[in-house]
Amino acid sequence: MVGKSDKDSNSGGGDKAEMVEMFLKIGLEEKTAKNTIANNKVTANLLAVIQEAEVTDGCDRTVGNLLYTVATKFPANALVHRPTLLKYIVSLKIKTPAQLEAAFAFLAAIAGENLKANEFEDACGVGVEVSAEDINLAVNEVFEEKKSMILEQRYRTNVGELFGHIRKKQPWADPKIVKQLVDANLVELLGARTAADDEKPIKKKKEKPVKDKVSAEETPPLKPSDEEVNPYAIFPSPEENLKVHTEIYFSDGRVLRPCNSKEILDKHLKTTGGKVWTRFPPEPNGYLHIGHAKAMFVDFGLAKERGGSCYLRYDDTNPEAEKKEYINHIEEIVGWMGWEPFKITYTSDYFQELYELAVELIRRGHAYVDHQTPEEIKEYREKKMNSPWRDRPIEESLRLFDEMKRGMIEEGKATLRMKQDMQSDNFNMYDLIAYRIKFTPHPHAGDKWCIYPSYDYAHCIVDSLENITHSLCTLEFETRRASYYWLLDALGLYLPYVWEYSRLNLTNTVMSKRKLNRLVTDKWVDGWDDPRLMTLAGLRRRGVTPSAINAFVRGIGITRSDSSLIRLDRLEYHIREELNKTAARAMVVLNPLKVVITNLEAGSVMDLDAKKWPDADDASSMYKVPFSKVVYIERSDFRMKDSKDYYGLAPGKSVLLRYAFPIKCTEVILGDDKESVLEIRAEYDPSKKTKPKGVLHWVAESTPGVDPLKVEVRLFDKLFLSENPAELDDWLGDLNPQSRIVIPDAYAVSALQNAAVGDKFQFERLGYFVVDQDSTSEKIIFNRTVTLRDSYSKGGK
Repeated sequence: MVGKSDKDSNSGGGDKAEMVEMFLKIGLEEKTAKNTIANNKVTANLLAVIQEAEVTDGCDRTVGNLLYTVATKFPANALVHRPTLLKYIVSLKIKTPAQLEAAFAFLAAIAGENLKANEFEDACGVGVEVSAEDINLAVNEVFEEKKSMILEQRYRTNVGELFGHIRKKQPWADPKIVKQLVDANLVELLGARTAADDEKPIKKKKEKPVKDKVSAEETPPLKPSDEEVNPYAIFPSPEENLKVHTEIYFSDGRVLRPCNSKEILDKHLKTTGGKVWTRFPPEPNGYLHIGHAKAMFVDFGLAKERGGSCYLRYDDTNPEAEKKEYINHIEEIVGWMGWEPFKITYTSDYFQELYELAVELIRRGHAYVDHQTPEEIKEYREKKMNSPWRDRPIEESLRLFDEMKRGMIEEGKATLRMKQDMQSDNFNMYDLIAYRIKFTPHPHAGDKWCIYPSYDYAHCIVDSLENITHSLCTLEFETRRASYYWLLDALGLYLPYVWEYSRLNLTNTVMSKRKLNRLVTDKWVDGWDDPRLMTLAGLRRRGVTPSAINAFVRGIGITRSDSSLIRLDRLEYHIREELNKTAARAMVVLNPLKVVITNLEAGSVMDLDAKKWPDADDASSMYKVPFSKVVYIERSDFRMKDSKDYYGLAPGKSVLLRYAFPIKCTEVILGDDKESVLEIRAEYDPSKKTKPKGVLHWVAESTPGVDPLKVEVRLFDKLFLSENPAELDDWLGDLNPQSRIVIPDAYAVSALQNAAVGDKFQFERLGYFVVDQDSTSEKIIFNRTVTLRDSYSKGGK
């Protein structure tokens, strides 16, 4: 590598002339070469690139231009991989600016981590040959899409913009062929250039703004969007709830436009004081997952932003699936997420009112007792056929419903159904079930009831009884809006404002409670709080904070867009953003390799300063690490064979031990197989005059002959291999066998010996970790929260 060695880059004109000559050999224009010499940093980088690429005798101009781009734009955090990239350029495996940009993005994302050739080549289009026919097709498509704009602007058309659109279709196309085809197509479409095409366009004078003049220095930055500032601004105020929010079309031609009367709305506003009242209504049949974090953000967040109140209401209408464990968990996790309920209620608190309203619904001719089996109901609904009992007398349905309530009818022999519209275009109007018989004790209501209301019947009524102003739910419930308003209108009750938003779906996981329950019950994972699950309990155990989750949810927004998958990288970005500021640094070696410092006196132990916080220098930001005759480095940081792109330790090579001294490998102790490395012998440089490129983390014996602090480290990764396992028939077959790797005997610095459950750290070069609840006084256990690598903020959005 050429820097300030025999010839200083700032020395006389002769040296500069030689460097210009070298730059001309690689194909740079003379003007570019001379301008480069004026910039010492670019000059040094370009000289180093030429040496590393081994083209000191010159090269093709195309290769030279790419080398110049490497010298000026290569990501500083990935210098270890620059020689590898240069080999790809010189061998013409990477030969276009588009490929080079893709290489920069890939290398910046992996930083100092090991480069996987297959992934790198896929990302950069290595080996991809785009035919002239494919390029021509892409050019023709873009010209067809932009035809009207080109005809209007003629030869003033921004050709660079056209190139950009073509590149999106064929990113690895040869730019020379693209230019030839673009030029040819312009001539074909517009004909020869005219004198008018060459005239300079007349610039229109900008009208001076009426407002006071503001200098360029005083120009305010662009304002964030209203949604970024306040995602809740989209919701109307409670006093506006006189509007018709949906129209219900019946098969006989009738149209129902439900809305609140002024009298009903005034009564509601008097109760709420005109404030926003919302509810977070989870079903206590499992643990909450990250999708519920979005629901909480919407429900609790809107109420908080408007100075209102939010209920935590358990939707407990199915006693067979509900447990006290789930009820306790939900209340606890809502508090952990930072939300405080105005009041905790249960749908079962309203069982008496719900029953009385069901009786009223029958009296008004809007419900009937049915004796069809579930299979028959399904068949009749599919055929849009009325039940044989749909038109039974009101008095008979009242008597039978009373018998259902008193336990006189067997389970499964009768249901109460709402009389809606079996010929509707909306299947959620096909006489939904309001009550069914279940001889099952209820976890909250006890054994008082043997009939239980359905979600479709109870949910909207309890919303009304609790004077909810905004009934907020995910988009899959949009088709139930008709049934929601039909029932409240039929009973003459107050109508909340209903609004649906897109649900939160993440890649490489499942969100269905049924699937989550299967994973837990069949022991594919270690319980509902397994750190690999996207349950909030699992995320908490993994070391994710509520503020990171809420920042992630806020960033997605409260939209009605489709339920597309959100990449897991996006969540990990917010996790890193917070932990980078809040997690203290420490050193841990996962797979220890013993290094004996031969020129350090036996029994000698030095206490060195290491940084807990990288940007601080005061005493409180430091911790002590012992440096002794025996230290341990990562086994992966040693190789028997050195190479240019390798910054670890090798025979005869030096590295810097972070916060300590440079060491040089002087001897390697091999096992009986003559391949296994048992031990390294090395000498340290107490003067620190050696300046190696590689920097390694390490852990030392704090007392001679005594192992460092031994800890267990659990490395967690994506639970599923596919981005959308829920779509697979054999979704369990997609489980990632490497989603949990346990390292039982890692070594840690002694400063971690008093770490408590929940404490978070950044293990240098390894990632972010948290102390797990399985830790004991004998051994601390760390869970990896997330790796140091961040692909989202570097283009992975």
